[in-house]
Amino acid sequence: MLSQSPRLAPVSTETLIGSAIDAERRRGRGAVSNASGRYEQHTREIADDGWGSSEDLPPFKTEVTVEKAKTAITRNDSPDISFDRSLNPYRGCEHGCVYCFARPTHAYMGLSPGLDFESKLFVKPDLPALLERELAAPSYQPRTMAIGTNTDPYQPIEREYRVMRGLLEVLARTNHPVGIVTKSALVARDIDLLQPMAARGLAKVAISVTSLDRKLARALEPRAATPERRLATIRELSRAGIPVTVLVAPVIPGINDAEIDRILEAAHAAGAREAGYVMLRLPLEIRDLFREWLLEHAPGKLRHVMSLVRSTRGGKDYDATWGKRMTGQGPYAWMTGRRFEMAADRIGFNRKRTKLRTDLFQPPVLPGGQLNLF
Repeated sequence: MLSQSPRLAPVSTETLIGSAIDAERRRGRGAVSNASGRYEQHTREIADDGWGSSEDLPPFKTEVTVEKAKTAITRNDSPDISFDRSLNPYRGCEHGCVYCFARPTHAYMGLSPGLDFESKLFVKPDLPALLERELAAPSYQPRTMAIGTNTDPYQPIEREYRVMRGLLEVLARTNHPVGIVTKSALVARDIDLLQPMAARGLAKVAISVTSLDRKLARALEPRAATPERRLATIRELSRAGIPVTVLVAPVIPGINDAEIDRILEAAHAAGAREAGYVMLRLPLEIRDLFREWLLEHAPGKLRHVMSLVRSTRGGKDYDATWGKRMTGQGPYAWMTGRRFEMAADRIGFNRKRTKLRTDLFQPPVLPGGQLNLF
């Protein structure tokens, strides 16, 4: 069914129910619907023709498309994040985290931030070669390279495509500092590269732990590692001498906020020594996707949770103001921040911050390039 409508108009409970995709078709996925992206001229909804035809539609399967990237390094100048450059080997993420703030970027590809985001993925296999070329530029000045700040570089398709592995090999050869964020146990595969880098002060890893409740974690992040595997990964990395940060991210009011202390205690026992948190963010299409998720998994909490969310965003579903978007504002946000800080201090986090080195950087020499004599 095609209809023209303004994008991101207020959504009622009836609309959410009507736009949901059959549960069997989306088994193992995080989003409930697959609404058209905000740049599309028409919205599309599945409508049964009376013959049960919608029941015959195939399930959502992971499709991977090769994307030829023009550049490797993405730059940013946001004042409320700690890095100014990043690498993104994949678009979309099979982990299917319903709250993922990267979902709206799929609209740039003419796809849905809903189920398309977690089933129609893009890989950039030439990214390591592009990175090496950009690091070789005479004007390049090294600073920590962030990986995993958009979509997870260790999502399941990394096992086959190994783009993240290739990027680490380039960074290791050039002694370039790297900070990784992931919720996947696959990062342990690359300890052979990360361990010697960490010994030289060139690598650190942040593991996101949203909940210790397996059932809740499965509903929020259906194809990500279980809470137990994430804690085991923290332990494995820490034992290898790799600095590990635990991220309680996102803190979802009324859903996982009661777990802050338990998550920090478990992560510290596993070896993490730095900790951070991020308040739930609901930009653009994520607002409606998250409401749909609540309606399916916690219908009795929908009004309460959204009321708390709005209390952290000045009465709106989201406020992108720099300096506020990561932590929110208002009494609830303030209380959450103080609770996190007190728990982290009590448990022993953040006594020392890992600062990565940039003075060891050695620009790569490309074929036909001039060697450095000194």
